[in-house]
Parts: sequence; C-alpha cells; structure tokens
Amino acid sequence: MKYVTDSKEIQAHMLKGFFVDWPSHPNEETHLKLLENSYRIVLAIDEQIQQVVGFITAISDGVLSAYIPLLEVLPEYQNQGIGSELIRRMMAELDGIYMIDLMCDQELQPYYRKQGMQPASGMIHRNYAAQTGTISKGI
Repeated sequence: MKYVTDSKEIQAHMLKGFFVDWPSHPNEETHLKLLENSYRIVLAIDEQIQQVVGFITAISDGVLSAYIPLLEVLPEYQNQGIGSELIRRMMAELDGIYMIDLMCDQELQPYYRKQGMQPASGMIHRNYAAQTGTISKGI
C-alpha cells in the first residue's frame, strides 16, 4: 500500500466505489475536486491496480482548528488497518492544531475512540439536495 498526501498522481477514474450506502453521492470528478480543495488529504493507493482504496480529508483554518469530514476505505479493503493508518497519518499532518473535530454516527464512536479520539456532542445541518456536491454557490 502506498500512502500519499496530495492528489497530483490521482485521476478521477482512480476514485471508483466510494460513498457506499450514500443515497446520492459525488461522482469521481467531484470527488477529485473535493480532494484538491481540502486543507490536507491522505490517500491509500493499491499500486498493483492503480486505484485509490482509502482516503481521509481535513479542512482547517491552519491555526487553531481542523475538521475531518471524510474517512473512507473501500469495503474489500476494510479490516486491514488502512483506516487506522489514514487517521494516524492525518493526525501527523495536523500536528500542532489545537482542536481536531470529527462527527460520526454513534455506532462508529468505538472505532474512533481506539484512534485516540473522545466522544462529544454537537449539532449539524444537512442539505441532502447538495449531497452529490454539484450544487454550490461559486465554490
């Protein structure tokens, strides 16, 4: 497995199969754009097939706070430590940032607790009409 922290080597066709169980999801081109526009990324690439098999993104002000909105590993690559390695590498990328937040469903909290995170409460707003990433206001 090769891990990279930029999207220079990535093309949209290398991003197939993500966003499992999303009712509607970004296409590969939009996925590539969200990687390119993130503050930091870490990608897991299966070099034998030249496919991205996992990714994590962070958005940040670069000073005090960062948010990890996405961590995904393709289903056939799960339970191999790839997600844990993506988190470890992202936390190293964000070293020195005061607060690193991540929202997840309650059933995923034990996984993130194993990664050194602690549960917290928060509030969210979701615009499901924009879930594909194709509706934006000049972004």
